[in-house]
Amino acid sequence: MEHPIEFFSEDIEFELDNPDQVSEWIATIVAQHGQELNNLTYVFCSDDYLHHINVEYLDHDTLTDIITFNNADEDGIVEGDVFISVDRVRDNATELGTSFTDELHRVIIHGVLHLLGFSDKSEEDEALMRKQEDSSLSLRKF
Repeated sequence: MEHPIEFFSEDIEFELDNPDQVSEWIATIVAQHGQELNNLTYVFCSDDYLHHINVEYLDHDTLTDIITFNNADEDGIVEGDVFISVDRVRDNATELGTSFTDELHRVIIHGVLHLLGFSDKSEEDEALMRKQEDSSLSLRKF
């Protein structure tokens, strides 16, 4: 089944393992939340690339693992661009004692959860986001 999900890399050599299975998994999560997947683009990049986006578009002079731009014009539609720093994900996986793949999948679904309306600004929101991430990760079949 085709999904409107695309994976690219910018300024680094990176290829996502199992892109078809990852797309199916993302589509399943979106459907479980009763929303429609319209268009989703992932861009895997370096710390420097993502830092530039963070400064230019969000006025945040910090390193981050993910930036999500919601491009949907209406509620119930998932459409956006998700930028992920492979450098940050790798460092975070080491720091957290988890595999690169598990941390990458957590960050991938974190972006989707933002597009589904979840926030992580308060401690309470962050706890709910973590619960949703864990629930989503448990649904992977690859």
